[in-house]
Amino acid sequence: MAMTDFTIISRSMTARMFSTVTTIITVAVAVGLMLLLLSLRKAGEEAFSRGAGNMHLLVSRDSSAMVSVLNGVFYANAPQRPIDWAKYEQMTSTYPIDWAIPTQLGDSYRGHPVMATTREFFSKFQPDPSIPWALRDGRYFDKAFEVVLGSGVARRTGLRLGEKIVLTHGILEEGHEHPEFQYEVVGILEPTGTSHDRALFTDLESTWIIHAHDRRLSAAPNAGRTTSADLTPADQLITGIYLALPTREGSQVPAVLQQVFDMMRRDTSITVAQPGAETRKLFEIIKDMNLLFIGMAGVVMVSSGIAIMLALYNSMEQRKRQIAVLRVLGCSRARISSLVLTESALIGLLGAIAGIVVWMIGSQAAAAVLKDVLGLVVTPKLDAATTLVIVLATIALASLAGIVPSIVAYRTSVARNLKPIG
Repeated sequence: MAMTDFTIISRSMTARMFSTVTTIITVAVAVGLMLLLLSLRKAGEEAFSRGAGNMHLLVSRDSSAMVSVLNGVFYANAPQRPIDWAKYEQMTSTYPIDWAIPTQLGDSYRGHPVMATTREFFSKFQPDPSIPWALRDGRYFDKAFEVVLGSGVARRTGLRLGEKIVLTHGILEEGHEHPEFQYEVVGILEPTGTSHDRALFTDLESTWIIHAHDRRLSAAPNAGRTTSADLTPADQLITGIYLALPTREGSQVPAVLQQVFDMMRRDTSITVAQPGAETRKLFEIIKDMNLLFIGMAGVVMVSSGIAIMLALYNSMEQRKRQIAVLRVLGCSRARISSLVLTESALIGLLGAIAGIVVWMIGSQAAAAVLKDVLGLVVTPKLDAATTLVIVLATIALASLAGIVPSIVAYRTSVARNLKPIG
C-alpha cells in the first residue's frame, strides 16, 4: 500500500501522542482566551448599557457622574449624600421632564441591595428600552412594607410569595435590623438581564418610617411604633432621581437633552449624569486593560508557537533515521521539509479548532458568573470574520514555528543516519 504524506504525518503525530496533545492544548488555550476576550468586550458593553434603560439623566449627590451611575444603576455602593424631598419637587417643577422617579438606596437583605421607590419605577422606567417589566409571580407593591424581588434575589434566597422578611438598615456589617418592621414578599420579577435582577424593591414610605424610627429611638429609647404620621421633612430623603425628558415619536433621544443637562449642571448642589455617556466612558477607561489582557493572550499564543517548534525540533533527533529511510525511498529534501511544515500547520489548525471549543465553554461559564454575581445577561458572540482571522493567524504562526525543525529535517544526512545501530 502506497504511503501518502497524510499517513506519514499522522503516524509521526501519533508516535509522539503526549507531546502532540500537550502542544494542541497549549494552542487551544491561547486561541480560546483570545476569542473570549474579544467576544466579552462588545457583549459586556451592551449588557451594561441595558441597565440604564430609557432613563436620560440620573441626579444624585455622589462625588462624580461615574460614581452616580455605578451606585444608582449598578448598585456598587450605597450613596452617602441624600437629597431632600423639597429639592426633588423643586427640580421636577423647574425643568421640562416627562417623568421623574425618586429612588433611595442604603438598605439590604442578605447582601442584596434594596431600592425604595414609587410604583412609577415599574410603569415608566424600563431597564431594557425594548422590554417592559414583567412579573413571574404576584404583583407590584401597593402599600408600605411590601417588597418585590428581582429574579436573581428570588433564585439565590429561595424566597416565595407571602413570606415575611426583615431588611438590614444599612449595608452588611455597618447595618442593623428592626425585627418589629417586617416586609411581605408580594411579587417576583421576570429576569431583565440587568443589574436590577439582584435587587429588592419597596416603597419610599417604608424606608422613611424606619429612618424616622431610628431618630425617635435616639431621642426616646422607649418610643412606640413609628408610623407615617411621625414623618418629618428631615425623614423624607432620597439618594437619586431617574429622569426622562420629552421625546418626539419614534426617537429615543430628546432634542432638549444637552440643554437641560447643561442647565442642571449649573446647580452645584447636585450631580447630574447621562448614564449612556458614563457607560461608554467606563469602557473607554478599561479599554487599556482589555488591550493588556489581549496582549497577554497574544503572548500565550506566541508561547504556543514556540512550544510547537520545540516539540518538533526535539523529535528530530528521534526521527533522523526515519527521515533517512524516506530519502532512500525517493522522498526529496524539499518534500521532507514540507512534511514537517505541514505537520506544524496541522497542529496549529487542530489547536485553533479546539480553541473554539474552549471559547464556547469559557464564554458560557463567564456569562453564568456575570449573571449570578452582577445580574447581567452577557451573550458573547463572535463574527465569522474575526474567528477566521484568528484561525488563519494561528495556522500561520504554527507554520512559522515549523521552519526551524523543517530546516533540520532538510539537512539530515542519509549516510550518517543509516549506519547500523550499535
